[in-house]
Amino acid sequence: MADFRTLDDIPDPRGKRVLVRVDLNVPTENGRVTDPTRIDRVLPTIRDLAGRGGRVVLLAHFGRPKGRGEKDSLRPIAAALSERLGSPVAFAGDCVGEEARRAVDGLPEGGVLLLENTRFHPEEEGNDPAFAADLASLGDLYVNDAFSAAHRAHASTEGLARLLPAYAGRTMEAELAALSKGLEAPEHPVVAIVGGAKVSTKIDLLENLVAKVDSLVIGGGMANTFLHAMGRDVGRSLCEKDLAPTALRILERAKETGCAIILPVDGAVASEFKAGAANRTCAVDAIPPDGMILDVGPRSVELVDAVIDGARTLVWNGPLGAFEIAPFDRGTVEAARHAAERTRAGALVSVAGGGDTVAALNHAGVSADFTYVSTAGGAFLEWLEGKPLPGVEALKAAKG
Repeated sequence: MADFRTLDDIPDPRGKRVLVRVDLNVPTENGRVTDPTRIDRVLPTIRDLAGRGGRVVLLAHFGRPKGRGEKDSLRPIAAALSERLGSPVAFAGDCVGEEARRAVDGLPEGGVLLLENTRFHPEEEGNDPAFAADLASLGDLYVNDAFSAAHRAHASTEGLARLLPAYAGRTMEAELAALSKGLEAPEHPVVAIVGGAKVSTKIDLLENLVAKVDSLVIGGGMANTFLHAMGRDVGRSLCEKDLAPTALRILERAKETGCAIILPVDGAVASEFKAGAANRTCAVDAIPPDGMILDVGPRSVELVDAVIDGARTLVWNGPLGAFEIAPFDRGTVEAARHAAERTRAGALVSVAGGGDTVAALNHAGVSADFTYVSTAGGAFLEWLEGKPLPGVEALKAAKG
């Protein structure tokens, strides 16, 4: 049984004002949404509640506003949401106060209303009790369907859950179920793939994972720091040489916990960082002084594939190389497609997340084949680091 309540625990929302925290912080260009993924993720919750006669009041943030401004208004998002939902979405120019109250009072059963950017009020990010109470006065129930904002202790993500009967929306429920399969109650062997540019941004992540997974694949620019720490000359490759002691500490911790560390044994090496740059495959102990490792090499991909073959659970965060430019996307694409093949065959539970990771899996054309791909960047990373997420903890407390 889940340690939080879900929509299934709401006996009858008909006529109730349901405050639903969603993530509509979507990319836009000239006022139009360019990627509706996050909008699509909240549609099941909206349809469930509206279909049962609930009066659905959506709370969301957009951007990082420093006060009110048209560029950070959610008004254009209401139109995009209405289009994806296939039914009207009303909009109110504030999330508290008389305008918000009139809009909520006028909402019919089954109606959907989007309130203006909660971050137009600095009290939102300060989790101000009075502001949270103002929000709560607009609703009878609270649903959090924004896992991607759950690592923030804001009024609309944490404060409300302590003032109204609180429930997890469908996306939040699915996300937490997938993450539980990934690390909290996984089927072993568990392998984690961690890539990206810098060790400095993922120290907590690596230190948490070596205590939880059976194998840890380290790729991307951060692998160079580990290779340097082990005495390899990585030429002009991206490398945080001052973090060599940290890398050695993580390697030592892995020995203590029995976690196998898999580092590249070869790489695609070029003398310049640009699309189509001339490159050659070099062993990691033969990197030329003017060379840059921009992707893992074929033998390294074989190692990663072999580890995936022996795993029952995969957690992935970060690309194995500079996947944004060809041909240095090859290692990430090949490993991702292999993981997808194992997942389709029913041999692997695969959970991935983080901005670059989602982009890389989309680039490889395999996002739909993974068990779960999280669009929650910061929240997903903090979960991987083993940190409690205030928005989730508040839902757990609400059930208790």
